[in-house]
Amino acid sequence: MDHEGEGSVYTEVYDNVADGVVSIEVYDDTTRPSSGSGFLIDGNYIVTNEHVVDAGDTVYVRYVGTDWREVSVAGTDVYSDLAVIDVENTPDASDPLTWVNSRPAIGTRVVAIGNPFGLSGSVSEGIVSGVDRTLRGANNFSIAAGIQTDAAVNPGNSGGPLVDLDGNVVGVINSGGGDNVGFAISAQLAQRVIPALIEDGSYDHPYMGVGLSNVSPVIAEANDLEQASGVYINSVRSDGPSDGVLEGSTGTARVDGVEVGTGGDVVRRLDDTPTPTRQDLAAYLALETSPGDTLSVTVQRDGGRQTVEITLGTRPEPR
Repeated sequence: MDHEGEGSVYTEVYDNVADGVVSIEVYDDTTRPSSGSGFLIDGNYIVTNEHVVDAGDTVYVRYVGTDWREVSVAGTDVYSDLAVIDVENTPDASDPLTWVNSRPAIGTRVVAIGNPFGLSGSVSEGIVSGVDRTLRGANNFSIAAGIQTDAAVNPGNSGGPLVDLDGNVVGVINSGGGDNVGFAISAQLAQRVIPALIEDGSYDHPYMGVGLSNVSPVIAEANDLEQASGVYINSVRSDGPSDGVLEGSTGTARVDGVEVGTGGDVVRRLDDTPTPTRQDLAAYLALETSPGDTLSVTVQRDGGRQTVEITLGTRPEPR
């Protein structure tokens, strides 16, 4: 693809990546389609967001310089907001994109390429502003290990790639829209979920069956904790993997005008990994474990520490 003018490093990234990025339109019974973005990976599959393809029953994609073509959805996962589209006869110029090998460092320069507001082939640049962000997911669950960026991403960018300056995918853009804060599903999580979507059409997430909060200063004071650190167990789901193993709140207290739970366990470690925050706990579960795995969980309980074992279940089907 040729461009007039001198260009920049971002021009080079765009030239290397854009032919593998697609626009997506999804139709239901209304006359106005919803739109999003996606990108080609090895094996003639396109990655996008679940919420993009869930908007209707008929899905079309368009590569740079081609017409629209109808495609089929190979698999979706609402809990990671990822989907895979099965495609055939991809253009010769459309090369699959590749994933980064490791989590990007904060400050890594990145480029978002996609279809914001239907404007295909749009490029915005920024940096990785944060990692291990917890993104909003379905049914009060969260998406772990998210990437935060200040690159401008807007409606229509969803499902497109966030790439580094080598053109490797750092994450799948999930949400944005203002205030210089956008989010992407990390390449690390995507690489766990996508092969299962291709193979089985779905993905099983590990499940502890607990309600969690970060230990805040008021939770620490209410529970006589020396440090405001760790993950507090608010509740334990009946008949879930943690039932009878972990303990949730047994009472409440009001501290500085805030009512908080008391008597619940505080998780300090999963296996050998410290969990100072809920984000750390969620990232370990999402990236390092699978349903059926047995974890050693170190908790603070009744003023002391002890280790218990939990066999993870499978996250319930979406409602």
